[in-house]
Amino acid sequence: MSILDRVAGPRDLDALSAEECRLLAAEIREFLIAEVSKTGGHLGPNLGVVELTIALHRVFRSPRDPIVFDTGHQSYVHKLLTGRKDFSGLRSRGGLAGYPQRAESEHDIVESSHASSSLSWADGISRAFARRALEDQAQAQRHVVAVVGDGALTGGMTWEALNNITDDNDRNLVIVVNDNGRSYAPTIGGMARFLNTVRSKDAYRDLQEGSEKLFSRFGRPGRTLYRGTRGAVRGFLSRASNNDHLYSNLDIKYLGPVDGHDLEALEEVLGQAKGYGRPTLVHVITEKGRGYAPAENDVADQFHAIGQIDPGSGEPLEHTSGRSWTDVFRSRILELADADPRIVGITAAMLAPTGLDLLAERHPGRVIDVGIAEQHAVTSAAGLAYGGLHPVVAVYATFMNRAFDQLLMDVALHRAGVTFVLDRAGITGPDGASHNGVWDLATLQLVPGIRIAAPRDEEALRELLAEAVVIEDAPTVLRYPKGAVGEPIPALRRTADGVDVLREPGDDEGARDVLFVAVGPMGRLAGEAAELLAERGIACTVVDPRWVVPVPESLVALAQEHRLLISIEDGIRVGGIGTRIRQALRDAGVDTAVDERGILDAFPAHASRGQLLADAGLTAERIAADVAAQVRGERIPIARPRA
Repeated sequence: MSILDRVAGPRDLDALSAEECRLLAAEIREFLIAEVSKTGGHLGPNLGVVELTIALHRVFRSPRDPIVFDTGHQSYVHKLLTGRKDFSGLRSRGGLAGYPQRAESEHDIVESSHASSSLSWADGISRAFARRALEDQAQAQRHVVAVVGDGALTGGMTWEALNNITDDNDRNLVIVVNDNGRSYAPTIGGMARFLNTVRSKDAYRDLQEGSEKLFSRFGRPGRTLYRGTRGAVRGFLSRASNNDHLYSNLDIKYLGPVDGHDLEALEEVLGQAKGYGRPTLVHVITEKGRGYAPAENDVADQFHAIGQIDPGSGEPLEHTSGRSWTDVFRSRILELADADPRIVGITAAMLAPTGLDLLAERHPGRVIDVGIAEQHAVTSAAGLAYGGLHPVVAVYATFMNRAFDQLLMDVALHRAGVTFVLDRAGITGPDGASHNGVWDLATLQLVPGIRIAAPRDEEALRELLAEAVVIEDAPTVLRYPKGAVGEPIPALRRTADGVDVLREPGDDEGARDVLFVAVGPMGRLAGEAAELLAERGIACTVVDPRWVVPVPESLVALAQEHRLLISIEDGIRVGGIGTRIRQALRDAGVDTAVDERGILDAFPAHASRGQLLADAGLTAERIAADVAAQVRGERIPIARPRA
């Protein structure tokens, strides 16, 4: 029986010897490589925290001592040590979530997978424990541990939390900074430069490696002596390199740096932090992708997130057909920036994933990576616009939620010409609730003066981006989903105000029954539903507004010619584009019935995109059946004559 097989829960770690713990770490890495290569997922981050997670569970008593993982993509080892070893359905419906999930285990605390929030969670939990300890002394013995990556330290919320944590020191709170020099890609900014000086300090590195080799020559007694002197060495180096000065003014105890792959050193320093009785920061240096050569040698992101791969070579087994939406944006923004020197790009620690990498290579001074700081990115963009540039802020749709106030008050209020490109809009699927980008259409359309575009295919994306970057008196938004673009969806004609008509009934079909208003890629789905309805004798028109906010006047006119308008979007139905169209029709005195189709007002669980769309009734068959029932049941107004 392997050592991993003997671990059914964290307390099974207590009986393991130091050597058995090292063997366990090796087994966990083998397990992760074998299993995650089959399903895809976050491999590199988890390979880097194996020893750290083992040490955390040996020193602290989860769930009595809550462990809060910032972002949570590095929680696979935690799942294994808390009894969850069936990774066969990782990130699939019915299988393990890719992030902590309370429904899976009492050991999972925070489900949100947005970065830089763990210290605020830990602050609140530890304050609650301290408060409850006034009546129940057992609460005073509980500790709270926040595991935060160095990349997450670039987010302002982390520093807001630190400021408050150090305002009240009478509680048991341990902050573990998992410093691997990367967030998704290499971490940027002044914080990264500071940590890099600590991480690469010649005195620290050379003395540590040299002394370890020297003492190891004397076998077990030498290694014991080395461990005994290591604390003093760390203290000397800390004073010599001033590496704790960053935190001294915050009045928080600093321990480290410590080798994040040395189990005994980790347990020692975490034990010190646990016994301190006040908020303590432990600086742990790890290597993302540790122990797996393909990940270690991957310059881009060290296998941060992978699809299915060959576990031996690390080569992908999945090959997407056609260009992705991100690829189309990547090439188009480069063309537009070449022609217009005012265009600059802004990314929040996701240069390549959002498609700004080629622009950065060709025009390195015109792309700004702000780190995991979306709020700062948006307000900085307002300043760039004031200074005469046209910023293009490229973020995942789910992360745009974090900067709503800045968009509203700093960009829109000041009528700043800023373009927001929202990648992974709509249902994304396997990453789970907090990564689905289904809220942008409902929330962003509340912003006065905003203009929102949703391309249906490659040519539309290229065209709409070019239109967006010349608008200088209001924010513009361009949103598209994850994955391949697919085949072109040609238009039959375009109205004077830019609405593309994709399908309309012939003269022999008589009165127009149904008008489908498709948001972006939903044009393909609307066309399929219209074909099914045509077979039942129901005449349908399909249009793509292109710019879905504000509602085009020609769309209102088209609605007046039809008995029923069906809007289809892959955002939440409540307050979505369909709701806005209904309001526009009411304001114009048009009484055409409206039926909004979109995502249910809920948090979509992890599953495939197709499964989640089907759950919402967004299939051609379901839509056609429902519409036919409405039309045949005469639950809509009598048809008007064609204009």
